[in-house]
Amino acid sequence: MHIRVANEYDSPALRKIYLESRRKSFHWADIEAMTLDDFDKHTEGEYIFLVEENKQILGFASLYLPDNFIHNVFVHPDFFGKGVGGLLLYASIEKMKKPIRLKCVSENHAAMKFYESKGWKKIVEEGNPHEKYWVMEYN
Repeated sequence: MHIRVANEYDSPALRKIYLESRRKSFHWADIEAMTLDDFDKHTEGEYIFLVEENKQILGFASLYLPDNFIHNVFVHPDFFGKGVGGLLLYASIEKMKKPIRLKCVSENHAAMKFYESKGWKKIVEEGNPHEKYWVMEYN
């Protein structure tokens, strides 16, 4: 597996991964309301890098560098549990200054467990009753 900065030619594959991963994992959300355009809106102005193997994109992360904040970490559903997410987190940590923060939807138990297994700590739970999330930090 190889990590590199995303470019404009990667956009179709990244949009598809973002949509498919959310539709498969976000059981609490309205998956019919999700579109390919969401990727463009949700990553605007962010630093994006990806993991690929044999010219196939397996996952990506988008970072908001001014705040040392990981905004998105998404892995194609076919590659869950294969180490892609760990590589994306490692590359994110290497790119930013600590402490680094991210938000994880409280209902996303698998992601929460994943982050905690990688050394992330829950700081505070925020959001409205229907969309709670944990702010997590890595030092």
